Amino acid sequence: MPSTTSRWRRRALCILALSGLLPLVQAAPLEAGSAAPDFNLTGAQGPIRLSDYRGKTVYLDFWASWCGPCKQSFPWMNEMQARYGAQGLQVLAVNLDAKAEDARNFLASVPAQFTIAYDPAGSSAQLYRIKGMPSSVLIGPDGKVLSVHAGFNQGARAELERQITTALGVSP
Repeated sequence: MPSTTSRWRRRALCILALSGLLPLVQAAPLEAGSAAPDFNLTGAQGPIRLSDYRGKTVYLDFWASWCGPCKQSFPWMNEMQARYGAQGLQVLAVNLDAKAEDARNFLASVPAQFTIAYDPAGSSAQLYRIKGMPSSVLIGPDGKVLSVHAGFNQGARAELERQITTALGVSP
């Protein structure tokens, strides 16, 4: 288990990355058209592998309990799952907290009506080369990246929903 010092160091690095002063990961971000890296993580109902969602459009979100914008994105992701789940959308959110208790406390106050996976080591975030939190990746039914987005605010909602509906081939 990481020490308090290493947790604070990781948080400081994320804050610096979000401010643009330090890239969180040195590699270039994923690009549209590239294959979405598969992962095998733990979820509340058992193992979660991205490849199990092949054939669906996946909105993959990376989040942490200390992330302020994540509190705004969860109600929106609940809405997207409810609105477009029957058309093939699967919202999948990967928690990156080192302590499971932090994630549980967050989810108690901001419930998720979509699939949650846990990655305390952050290996999936490294695979996806995220730059800050929250970060999302829209993945097509063929397993290819359609778009990548960092951050979340009220202004991003309409564009993210447009990307989802375009991927699903449905009207908003």
